[in-house]
Amino acid sequence: MRTRSLILTTAARGLLPLMIVFSVFLLFRGHNEPGGGFVGGLVASAAFALYGFANGVNQARARLHTQPNVLIGAGLLLAAASGLPSLLLGQPFMTGLWSAAQLPVVGKIGTPLFFDIGVYLLVLGVTTMIMFSLAEEAGA
Repeated sequence: MRTRSLILTTAARGLLPLMIVFSVFLLFRGHNEPGGGFVGGLVASAAFALYGFANGVNQARARLHTQPNVLIGAGLLLAAASGLPSLLLGQPFMTGLWSAAQLPVVGKIGTPLFFDIGVYLLVLGVTTMIMFSLAEEAGA
């Protein structure tokens, strides 16, 4: 059994929510500036990797609150479904459609936002699955 670092454990406990909030910021920022679902998903998975290094894979899985497989499936479904409204309106698949309403923080809601959320979930699911599998094989 390896010894856990008190400093790393405490830091990971505080950094996990901050990194998740930052990843969501990157997700929503991706419409107008650099960022988006891919980068946001990577930051979120890095948060769970850090938490896993500090507290073990089982606790990191518990903090994720779902299986990575579910995130992968939901992300793929949402990303693919975001292209369907344009088909229903007779436009090419994945044509961006925007609503007239504008939210204070997010801005205009449109199909690209749903595509980005799908990519976010997909990247989070794939990278956490890889990291958790590698950590379990290493005996962490």
